[in-house]
Amino acid sequence: MLRLLSVLVLASGAVWTVAWGADWPQWMGPQRDAVWPEEGVVRQFPKDGPRILWRKPIHGGYAGPAVAEGRVYVTDRMLTPGARLPDDPFSTARVAGKERLICLDARTGEQLWLHEYDCPYEISYPAGPRCTPAVAQDKVYFLGAMGDLYCLDARSGRVHWSKNLPREYGAKVPTWGYCGHPLVHDGLLYCIAGGKGSLAVALDKDSGKEVWKALSAKEPGYSPPTLVRLHGKERLLIWHAQALNALEPKTGKLLWSVPLAPKYGMAIMAPRVEGDLIYAGGIGGAAVVLQALPNDQVKVLWKEVVGETESRERGLYPVNMTPFVHQGVIYGVDQEGMLRAVELKSGKRLWFTFLPVIGKEEDEDYKGAGSGTAFLVKNGDRFILFAETGHLILAELTPQGYKEISRAKVIEPSNAAFGRKVVWSHPAFANKCAYIRNDKEIICVSLAE
Repeated sequence: MLRLLSVLVLASGAVWTVAWGADWPQWMGPQRDAVWPEEGVVRQFPKDGPRILWRKPIHGGYAGPAVAEGRVYVTDRMLTPGARLPDDPFSTARVAGKERLICLDARTGEQLWLHEYDCPYEISYPAGPRCTPAVAQDKVYFLGAMGDLYCLDARSGRVHWSKNLPREYGAKVPTWGYCGHPLVHDGLLYCIAGGKGSLAVALDKDSGKEVWKALSAKEPGYSPPTLVRLHGKERLLIWHAQALNALEPKTGKLLWSVPLAPKYGMAIMAPRVEGDLIYAGGIGGAAVVLQALPNDQVKVLWKEVVGETESRERGLYPVNMTPFVHQGVIYGVDQEGMLRAVELKSGKRLWFTFLPVIGKEEDEDYKGAGSGTAFLVKNGDRFILFAETGHLILAELTPQGYKEISRAKVIEPSNAAFGRKVVWSHPAFANKCAYIRNDKEIICVSLAE
């Protein structure tokens, strides 16, 4: 059964943290909500597509770049000479190589510094790191696929502190590696570590010293720590392989827990919040929408359970991406590979289209796009999508349907999944540009009006 899945557990979405203006200093943007607030962005692509300002060679990886204060931070993995990736991407055979964090000039692509370290992989889909670096003040934080956590000086690359999470917490590296993008907020660095009683940890962002640890689960899952505001209070949402949990961010105290177990431990997306409603969903037919109550409890509005809802007549069950919730509607790529719109409060399905994901329309029962991936970012009154085919797309998403405005292929898919070529890496949007990577290069695409 495992071979029916494509997952690189990469994706997701979140909310709340400090804003950096036009920068994209962490996964999913300034507020970790997939909103790009910058103005002066192109309304339609030129006939020949947007201009590529620069391109620089890099190696394999799924982690999107971060952009802050004129610098681009991108991670990759360079194989040891003579080493090669297995023909079977699900193989967890040991593969020698180095993980790297590269700092580039955002205007020119010139390399400013490089940090690298030996890091043999023993994980499925071993192309490279999954987690986008997080830049806060003068530091950059990076979590590698095997659990190596680093805090470096953002300007020089000097290491302030580091630790290996599996070794520190007696944890097993997940099948698809560490994928929960670290979150910096209010002096703390939140990470998914794993291990007994330490599935989620909060570290002092400057020293790396543990402040608290919490939760245990059979598997940690791949969803990132997600900070949200509910009834005026900050709450940390942790979705592991068995349940969606809410913690008090400063102490790690468990406030509530709701069972939510996708297939294969694949809790991937970051829970999304609109008003007092919380949504999370994953592969195999696991999804829930909760209503947060003022007393730090929740009420289930609707829920689907793996094995009980195989027809999946309602809801949305993403694999490699985090859906976008807007004005009571969930927009996201479903497990079968189509972009779908779903009513938040009821789970009612409104419409679907394969066009933005794989570049063509298909019937709803089409089987050739499983685990299809497109990342959604809102800019003003429309959305920018980046599809696994390497296309940037401008579109309008409404409860009535999908309206494509413009599309352009900007980069080649360089990885393989289920017989098709894909690129599964979330772009960064900053400086009126898109910064996009595959397993061979990173490019800067002008999106200026």
